Amino acid sequence: MEQEKLNPTLVYVLALLALPCCCIWGSGFILSGAAFFIANNKLNKVKANPEAFEPSSVKAMQTAKIVALVILIINVLTLIWSIYKIATGGGIEGMMEEYQRAMEEFQSQQQNQ
Repeated sequence: MEQEKLNPTLVYVLALLALPCCCIWGSGFILSGAAFFIANNKLNKVKANPEAFEPSSVKAMQTAKIVALVILIINVLTLIWSIYKIATGGGIEGMMEEYQRAMEEFQSQQQNQ
């Protein structure tokens, strides 16, 4: 009987696409959550019937699950931080004003150099 291979490529792609999305107020938690969910489901199938899967592909899927989990944690922490900043900074308008002020300060520093 031939053993089935797990392909972690989709999990890696979703997780790595989610990483830069953490810069957009933690919105990458959707992609990284999906990646983690997919990896977890595949590994649950392995737990049900471990002899049917190739051990090297199971290890690769476990690694992909860890990568997805780390990126999920980064995104969730960024989302929580963004919500906190919006709540304490006067809403989105307050955040935008703070951003505008920082940009003007940066541009004035660049002109003085």
